[in-house]
Amino acid sequence: MTTVATAHRGDSSVHRENTVAAISSAIARGAQIIEIDIRQSKDAHVIVLHDPTLERLWGHPAKASELTLAQISELGFAETRIPTLAAVIELFVGSHSAILIDMDSDENALAALEVVKASKLPAEQVIWCGVLDGMRVIRRGSSTARIWLPWNEQILVDSALIAELKPESVNSQYSYWNREKVEAVHKLGIKTSAWTIDDVPTMRWAKAIGIDSITTNQLAKLQAVIADQSAVDPLDIPRAAELSQSIAHWAVKICQWMEPGKVLTKVNPADLVTEVDLLIESHAREMILANFPTHNIVGEEFGGEFDAARPTWYIDPVDGTTNFANRTPWSSLSLSLAVGRDPLVAVTIDPWRDKVFSAVKGKGAFVNGEPLKTPVAEPTSTPLAGKVVLTELAGSRPWRGFTKFLDSMHENFCTLRIMGAGTLTLTAVSANYGIGAVIHKFSPIDHLAAALIAREAGSVIVNEAGEDDIFPQKGGVMIVQPIAREALYKVWSESLAEA
Repeated sequence: MTTVATAHRGDSSVHRENTVAAISSAIARGAQIIEIDIRQSKDAHVIVLHDPTLERLWGHPAKASELTLAQISELGFAETRIPTLAAVIELFVGSHSAILIDMDSDENALAALEVVKASKLPAEQVIWCGVLDGMRVIRRGSSTARIWLPWNEQILVDSALIAELKPESVNSQYSYWNREKVEAVHKLGIKTSAWTIDDVPTMRWAKAIGIDSITTNQLAKLQAVIADQSAVDPLDIPRAAELSQSIAHWAVKICQWMEPGKVLTKVNPADLVTEVDLLIESHAREMILANFPTHNIVGEEFGGEFDAARPTWYIDPVDGTTNFANRTPWSSLSLSLAVGRDPLVAVTIDPWRDKVFSAVKGKGAFVNGEPLKTPVAEPTSTPLAGKVVLTELAGSRPWRGFTKFLDSMHENFCTLRIMGAGTLTLTAVSANYGIGAVIHKFSPIDHLAAALIAREAGSVIVNEAGEDDIFPQKGGVMIVQPIAREALYKVWSESLAEA
């Protein structure tokens, strides 16, 4: 099977979307399918336009449905004007590209079908997608029309809809696909399509799990991915960094968009896992293996083992699940790549504040692409006074020495905060949310990503023995801004000693 490239609104990374220029460019580049959007003018002409208004692209706040075709045609010039569907269809006559007509209403579907029937374009070059009622209109109007069924549910596509609409493909936002669902749809004799993928790592994933058609705004990138048959360097760090960023930005959206869903317990009723945890880790694993087939993975939800000989990814999909399940805004993704005990790439997220923290060994730390540096402060005899130090409980209980630690924070005029997500608690030091953080038991799944980000940002990572240690093999870990290293370690070590 060869994956097909679908150009979203034409060659839209090069030309203004849904224009003759964008569509002509996509045809010239050899896009097998070109998706366009339709609406109707006030005088019932079918035009090629995505938004209901002309404001985003044309600076005109009016709705297209409030303007005549003559008024709409005055905007722009030459090939960048808003074209009619009839004019766009003419571009496809004699070409090797199919047109995918997307609509948001059954009224627009009916009008577009009439335009297509009146054209010289063969029916096999026309595909239909969009709202379900629109697809019903198309099927009633043509028993042979090529339909892509919209389906954005976690469960397998409804068999009744399959029987009713007889689709050629199931068309879903890419987050809803995984290898298992693709295989299940293929067993029904139906193809799969995913929209809209613009980053290379996710394109590789969609290709690897067998998606038949990928819709993109980045046509040239997708065509390169589809054509690429080269071997993968298992230590291609730029590729790994790009992959981690793709997963992180996707995870931010999932945490913002999705409710926790069904909440289950693991070790005890305070140890939770949600459907979002499972979704994120499953997708991350498929993404990793699509981009690095030989890599090892150790995850919070699906396990794995340390392997010193293989590059290994450590992932906690939603660290702070109890917070997430209760919509308390302090949770994170932890994702890191290491060889042995040497971390190379890391990302964490603060989805509640729309932030992605990242680091590559020796290349610095970043937040949303901007350099991240630990603040440099003048030395003081009371570096903890007036500051915040963050920590976590041992599950739902205080850790060994916690009470002494809390008392000592008070004596140092420092406020202790228990946050509920170790990944973000340790990342908080790099983000300057606090001067230091202490975790009672280090886990690479939860904490290695934050540790690499901290080191690259200029903070210090210390084990229970007081040694610089980015990957402690036992005990807890402390991340602290350099000015407070000695003061905070003294409090921590004395608390552990008296426990």
